[in-house]
Amino acid sequence: MAFDITFKKSVARDLRKIDVAEADRILDQIAKELPEIADSLPELKGRFAGFRKYRIGEYRVVFTLLNDSVVITRIRHRKEAYRD
Repeated sequence: MAFDITFKKSVARDLRKIDVAEADRILDQIAKELPEIADSLPELKGRFAGFRKYRIGEYRVVFTLLNDSVVITRIRHRKEAYRD
């Protein structure tokens, strides 16, 4: 099943902290692969229960599934992805 991709406004803030070339690579990979594999990716536990993660190199895309769409809530380096 292919999901629609939506982004929270806070993701723009996350992307500004990443190198432009790296951010473009991340967004390309999200557009290409995430709609098809979103429901098979691992779910997070603890404070982030209900969210899922998608690994792209050193970065993590944290998202949730709502009906037939993927809502991306955070894109951060793996060291910072699960803080806050």
